[in-house]
Amino acid sequence: MALNYASLTTIPISYASCSLGPPSSPPPPPLLDRLDAISAANFTAIELSFPDILSYGETVLGHSPEPKDYDELVKVAEAIKKECDKRKLGVMMLQPFANFEGWKEGSDGRKDAWERARGWVRIMQAAGTDMLQVGSTDTPLENLDLDKVVPDLQGLCDMLKPHGFKVAYENWCWSSHAPDWKDVWRIVDEVGRDNIGLCLDTFQTAGGEWADPTTESGLLDDVSKIELIHRFSASLEDLSKTIPKDKIYLLQISDAYEVPEPLSKEADESGLRPRGRWSHDFRPLPYSGGYLPVVDVATAVLRTGFRGWFSYEVFDGGPDGKGKKQDLASYAQTAFNVQQRLVAECAGKKFPQKQ
Repeated sequence: MALNYASLTTIPISYASCSLGPPSSPPPPPLLDRLDAISAANFTAIELSFPDILSYGETVLGHSPEPKDYDELVKVAEAIKKECDKRKLGVMMLQPFANFEGWKEGSDGRKDAWERARGWVRIMQAAGTDMLQVGSTDTPLENLDLDKVVPDLQGLCDMLKPHGFKVAYENWCWSSHAPDWKDVWRIVDEVGRDNIGLCLDTFQTAGGEWADPTTESGLLDDVSKIELIHRFSASLEDLSKTIPKDKIYLLQISDAYEVPEPLSKEADESGLRPRGRWSHDFRPLPYSGGYLPVVDVATAVLRTGFRGWFSYEVFDGGPDGKGKKQDLASYAQTAFNVQQRLVAECAGKKFPQKQ
């Protein structure tokens, strides 16, 4: 049965603050310029990126704050909220809270994770947001105790609950323990708290179950193309029938370029796996030269009945991943146009290809 198009036209849209401007050309464009472009393109909220808090600190404080100086970070977050208010932008979510769950008892990683959690709660209060994105950790398995993943997330939910805050748990397709939507859904279900749900992502889903930046074809090659199509379709069908709509907090939108040369299957010197490297520089807007089945993923999510946030999180370094010049205003407007086309195609409608 086709999705009701009218129900898709009211979906609220957000843009990740970190993902406007080329990802490989530091420093990024000034935050206020990005907020201006996002607001002018009729987005109603941002995902506030922690690196943007650090970089905007230079404007607010006259120096870059330390990542754990929460007194100063709170001041910066308050200033960013004021700038968002001026532009009629909400702060939909604080992101990305990484490498949190599953550290072994007594480890420095565990101590650091909970220290950061307490500090980020303060930042959320200052920024005026009620949602924290937690990415499924890519900490090496030898450093984890997987029996602690669910209790850790329960503890985080319980820490956030008195503030009216919630956790959006995302499968990162290079995660060491939960790379697929089924993995994070199983964990969220086991956590069993009413303030945890899913941050689903077209890149993370298709980039893990459909595509592979280390192969010549750019696709998973453990099965034939026909079998891959059937397997991925079955996974999306399962998603649409398995996850309750109220357990999806947002859907992040991006596509992926096929890399010019297959990436090494080994982690790089920083420990980042190939899909993580791919994610950093090869994620354009849909309809901009990528090859992931974005419409299929979005349609499956919408078939759950979900009509919440669609949020654009792209890292567009161009087809070669080396960065390309972007006009912030026109890029943000293109993202808005993509949203119109995407929901139309999810409903089975043809859409004029103007962007």
